[in-house]
Amino acid sequence: MKSPAELSSKLTRQWQSADMRELLLLGNSDWPVCLTIGKPGAALIKNSSALVREHLQRWRSEKTGRVEWSSVKYQAAGSAVDIPLYWCMQTIDEWVTACHDKLVGSEYDYLSEVLAKVDRPFHALIVRQRSLWKNVSIDQMVQCCELAMQLEPGCAQGRPLRALTITNIDSKFIENNRLLLIKLLNQRFNQALQKSSLEDFLGAAENNDHWLLVIGLSDGLLPFQQLRLRASELATIELPASHILIVENEQCRYQLPRLENSIAILGAGLNLSWLANPFFNTIQLAYWGDIDSWGLKMLGIARNFQPALTPLLMDDESFENNQQFAVNEVQTAGTPVPEGLTDSEGCLYEKILGLTKGRLEQEFINRKQVERVIKNWYLATT
Repeated sequence: MKSPAELSSKLTRQWQSADMRELLLLGNSDWPVCLTIGKPGAALIKNSSALVREHLQRWRSEKTGRVEWSSVKYQAAGSAVDIPLYWCMQTIDEWVTACHDKLVGSEYDYLSEVLAKVDRPFHALIVRQRSLWKNVSIDQMVQCCELAMQLEPGCAQGRPLRALTITNIDSKFIENNRLLLIKLLNQRFNQALQKSSLEDFLGAAENNDHWLLVIGLSDGLLPFQQLRLRASELATIELPASHILIVENEQCRYQLPRLENSIAILGAGLNLSWLANPFFNTIQLAYWGDIDSWGLKMLGIARNFQPALTPLLMDDESFENNQQFAVNEVQTAGTPVPEGLTDSEGCLYEKILGLTKGRLEQEFINRKQVERVIKNWYLATT
């Protein structure tokens, strides 16, 4: 048989489980929730009647929830004895109160108020990760969630984080809540920031800047075969080339052909604000990225800065010719169609959103096809 204190301790331990908190606060728990108290054995009734009376009195004194009693016949007692068998809580409020634990109560109050004020996509994350909101006020948590719902990939457009003015945040709000904001954005965008920095994801100028891989596609253009330049440098300098190819992913450098007077810039991601450099208006510019919603979104961002650029291998024909390599895009860039795409690119965008396997990573396209398309672009623009 269990005392109220023992079962309260059990409930408190259950609260420490992320699965239990999620079930209680967000799940479809079947109420009432009943804990088994257990009944004393015949030997206890016979030899420890004072202990049994104390047990019964504790349960008669328990005011939380509902205690279910049953008359049980014991030979040693001579008559039936009313025994508490179950302790039942009708609601989550009763469940938390039954813990008789101040920390559980304060955490429940915090979560109840936060969940009522923030968007549903963040609920599970907040409920499961207690460390996320340790020492974070309710107002601060609500404001972070509001900010995370308004931020979009590339929305900074090259500005530093301090320059973002959203939801009335002050100049240091993002910096002071950086880790919390990253977790919220990862929750919203399917862990998209695991492979990029916050600045890269938002298209913001980094304190330590974004480094891009720059490769000469012919000898003698650069002092080294390949080097890295900061995005801030690319926004101001001129490169010694007549043709520049922008490539989304660095691993595709092995697919690029040799081209006279040409340079490739790889690994920009969403940080494309450096394309506003007037120098890029004076050369032949091409863009090659993944055929998925994010790749097409980046193409649209690039074209907004450089309307005359030529997209390569990012059309419906390229997708269909390599569809056997397509995979599921777990988290898409969503609707509507991003700005900067042509009508045909917009149709492709909508098409891949409707496919189970709508993501074709550029490194899976046949190298000979890549070389042929890039060389044709070069010859047509020389």
